[in-house]
Amino acid sequence: MRIEVKGRNLPVSEDLREHVVKRFRKVSRQVSELAELEVEVFEERNPAIADSQVAEATLHLKGVTLRARDASPDIVRSINMCAEELAVQVKRHRDKRRKRRESRAAAAPVAPEAQDATVAAGTLSGDISPAA
Repeated sequence: MRIEVKGRNLPVSEDLREHVVKRFRKVSRQVSELAELEVEVFEERNPAIADSQVAEATLHLKGVTLRARDASPDIVRSINMCAEELAVQVKRHRDKRRKRRESRAAAAPVAPEAQDATVAAGTLSGDISPAA
């Protein structure tokens, strides 16, 4: 998974980048290598907002985009909460896809077998007339 860390009104240090990679490691194990994760960290400039440190994560997967946004007084805590939220979304998405795939796989073989059984039963009972 490719991870891109951007900062708006906030410098992105190497330590912050390493922390993002560490926290999103769980997510990267569950998604494809082609997935792209964009993490944007910024500081709200409004002094009335107590949770001024914001982290936004956008995960681009094949056919779906997952987003998470969290704010807190500490940027590290915002990143941690964002990673947990995105991990839950990825797990839900994977489970949904797996369930669909299994239900389709279970439904597909039943139809041809049932059709073969009716054809075989018809030939045994003499319903099909021989070609002359």
